[in-house]
Amino acid sequence: MLRYQDIFVPGGFPRHTYNPRVDLNLEEKLAEVKDNLCKLVTVTGQTKSGKTVLARKVLPPEESIWIDGGIVSQEDDFWQVIIEQLQLFQSVEKEDSSETASKIGGKGTAEANLFLAKGSGEISAELEKTRGTTVASSRTISSRVVALNGLRSSHIPLVVDDFHYIPRDMQGSIVRALKPLIFDGLPVVIIAIPHRRYDALKVEKEMTGRISPIDIPTWTSDELEYIPNVGFNLLNCQVPSAFNSRLSSEAIGSPHLMQDFCRGISKLLRVESKKEVQHLEITKVQAENIFQDVAETIGRPIFEKLARGPRQRTDRLQRELKNGKTVDIYQLVLHGLAHLRPGLVTLEYEELRTAIRDVSGAQIPQLHEVARVLKHMATIAATDQSSTPVIDFEEDEKKLHITDPFFAFFLRWGNLEQ
Repeated sequence: MLRYQDIFVPGGFPRHTYNPRVDLNLEEKLAEVKDNLCKLVTVTGQTKSGKTVLARKVLPPEESIWIDGGIVSQEDDFWQVIIEQLQLFQSVEKEDSSETASKIGGKGTAEANLFLAKGSGEISAELEKTRGTTVASSRTISSRVVALNGLRSSHIPLVVDDFHYIPRDMQGSIVRALKPLIFDGLPVVIIAIPHRRYDALKVEKEMTGRISPIDIPTWTSDELEYIPNVGFNLLNCQVPSAFNSRLSSEAIGSPHLMQDFCRGISKLLRVESKKEVQHLEITKVQAENIFQDVAETIGRPIFEKLARGPRQRTDRLQRELKNGKTVDIYQLVLHGLAHLRPGLVTLEYEELRTAIRDVSGAQIPQLHEVARVLKHMATIAATDQSSTPVIDFEEDEKKLHITDPFFAFFLRWGNLEQ
């Protein structure tokens, strides 16, 4: 008897509701890396779009070396992970031993009492003395050399998840080191979001003509609805198709969010697997409660960091909203964004300025003030280690990119006043 906790697994591997998206041939394209492809495979797509799930399906961790880019702050960290997973050693010890022997011999007669022997006759004796010396030496081999030699001899696939987290100046260096092994057929896959923190140009420069790119497109409504259709069917439950459509429209193209919705529904309605068919009815209020709960769970931490700004200050100018509340300029900008209910979009400054005007009860801030706030927010988002950067701001072009569906979803359903 399956439980809903086993079927709907946001953030985990969806063993029961995995959608191979067969029309896109993603698995087949990625599996080519194991067949002497001799190319670096790059898997790119928006965050929470299923890149890691796809790679784990084709290259499971028990058969591959997986490195989380988020733990790599210096290049040695990268090679050390490979050394540990291959159980290699960096120190080599060598011992040289030598022995020398000396002999002492002599003759005598019994009358001379040699060795206390009695009687007459001649005897001989010989003593041997051996002396040995051992010289031990050791040397330490660099982590890069050990890791590369281990990969070359084992030929185990290497997958680097969240490659965009690795500092940009290291990305090219790592790919350059792996280049000879890739040419020799070592399966190497890097997973990244199409963001400026992922220096695709530097990677392409190092691997000219040797890259096999796989782009993970945003999930369609039909692909997202596959998750509740299959999952609830396993629980012997039927959910109205119109409601599944509502869920897909709110998921912002993210299967992770859809998994969250289905798990929230199952928890709210206390769904259990039964022999008889269960018809689930979800009211509008219940659906909105689920959306709000999911938003608070996944989006509030980064929202609060952005709302606080670069540091806590009590002297920021307070500005009035149309609802009568007062906020500082950071909170005002976030209220303007929430008014737009954005998806994964790129916003021009004028769009945001119009939204700020719609929520503001007084004079709106100047262009340079809003630009300064967005720049600070982008810096905070980029240095936040708990998530992919949720926004990116191009100061010269005055464009704001919303890059994380969790943050976008919070702006739709989160409680900004809390």
